Amino acid sequence: MAVVVVLVAATTGVEPGALRPSDPGAPAAPVFPASIRGVTISTHGSGQEWGSDRMRPTMEQLRDLGVEWVAIHPYAGIREDGTVRVYRSIDRDALAEELTRPIREAHALGLKILIKPHLAYWGSFAWRGAIGFEDDASWKRFWSGYRAWIVALAKITSDADGFVVGTELARTLDQKDRWLEIIGEIRKVTRVPLTYAANWDRYESVPFWEALDAIGIQAYFPLVGDDEPVNQRTIRAGWSRWAGKLKRYSEAQGRPVLLTELGYNHSSNTAREPWSAVTDDDGVALQALCTRIALEAIEREPAILGSFLWKWFPEPHPIGRNFRLATPEMRTVIRDAWGARARP
Repeated sequence: MAVVVVLVAATTGVEPGALRPSDPGAPAAPVFPASIRGVTISTHGSGQEWGSDRMRPTMEQLRDLGVEWVAIHPYAGIREDGTVRVYRSIDRDALAEELTRPIREAHALGLKILIKPHLAYWGSFAWRGAIGFEDDASWKRFWSGYRAWIVALAKITSDADGFVVGTELARTLDQKDRWLEIIGEIRKVTRVPLTYAANWDRYESVPFWEALDAIGIQAYFPLVGDDEPVNQRTIRAGWSRWAGKLKRYSEAQGRPVLLTELGYNHSSNTAREPWSAVTDDDGVALQALCTRIALEAIEREPAILGSFLWKWFPEPHPIGRNFRLATPEMRTVIRDAWGARARP
């Protein structure tokens, strides 16, 4: 039976808005680099692979394709009553190794790494965007548990190169002060640049971008309308529209865009519904085409720092059930887009 460990965060008294250094003598605020070419390394289990010997050869393969950043997504569970569940103590050696060894391995290979925590919603909610509660007690329980977990993660991974304070939690966005308090506490335990990973249709609803260093977006943008043909021309036009919209939003917010997740399933419907996990073998070529066009569009738009492709798994089984990234077709796409700038 799983052991639930409750983490208790100390109250820091951080005032909303007091989140980034403002004293002229304070260190400069952290920033993401101007170009990010990343891949998310996922897990077939609960995360033990991230702390295993499998990670180094996996990262070596990615580096050789031209990848410069990797990401991992540590999990906590979430119950319908708001309880945030951590199955093992975050301070014990096993879990600490899952979180810190990938950082060491990445840096040893000349790579940078993003920590992107996820709430495992399965069995309690339809998806992360549905996580929310109907009573004050559940909300209080959620914020207490989430705050403790996310601050503890930020502290133990403070040697990473970037940190995501939340992923796709759409029903929490109207509680700005709660988020500002959490971001303030995270700033106290890490100096890495921060973002939030908003779903593609919710990024304009995030009220606290001013407290973060980039506008993070899960980039499952529909590229082709239901009444349009799916071809190279319509896919390019779709990405052109989205790139222009993101540029305008970046300028309005005064910070760059980072596509915290970008992926296309091997599906004949992936240009219309990139978020869908339904697969079919007829979509392999379309997956490659959509990804190629996306990476070209990102390279052309300076307002977009880059992306983290979804998803790759550790050796010896780098391919999952859907969003297969480690296939020969997708390796070619990544190498063509990024390999010319790969390290020797």
